[in-house]
Formats: sequence, C-alpha cells, structure tokens
Amino acid sequence: MKTLKLVLKRKWFDMIASEEKKEEYRELTTYWQNRLWDYSKCSDAWLAKEYDAVTFFLGYAKNRPSITFRWLGTDIGYGKPEWGAEPGRCYYVIKLGERI
Repeated sequence: MKTLKLVLKRKWFDMIASEEKKEEYRELTTYWQNRLWDYSKCSDAWLAKEYDAVTFFLGYAKNRPSITFRWLGTDIGYGKPEWGAEPGRCYYVIKLGERI
C-alpha cells in the first residue's frame, strides 16, 4: 500500500483523530509539490500523485502515536481557517476518507 506520511502538531492530530478535520493543508512550495505531484511529459502538466492512504504522526518521537486514513486525493485550493488555513491563501489540500 502506497502511503503518504505526515507529521502533525497535537491540535491538528487530535482534530483529525476525532474525524472533525477532514483535510490537511500543505504550503504551495517546491518541497510539497515534489511530494504530492508528478510532472507528466506526455500531457505537459502536473498530476497529483496517487496514494492509498495517509498516515499522520504526532511529532517526531520514536514511540509517537499514529493514525491512518484513506487518501481521497490532493487538490489546490483554499482551506478552512478553523482547520489551520490562513484566510485567502491557497494550499495543497489533502482529502481524507475513512479511518483504516
């Protein structure tokens, strides 16, 4: 299973674990572009990478808690401020399905 692995702070980890937060945001940087998108020479366009799941980790400790959700896709768009996005700012939006 191809899994995207992301580290979160406690607030966002808890909101995702409770399934209150249904998407995660990452800045529009070259780093995240390379992790989340592939360039297709055939279509001369960037296409979202395909994942089966997203695993979230709480911090960087060895014995850190983790949770896994089905990956529903990645878009570019505006996030919800109550879920950590700055109003009016575009992000990579990672959409989450059911917990697995």
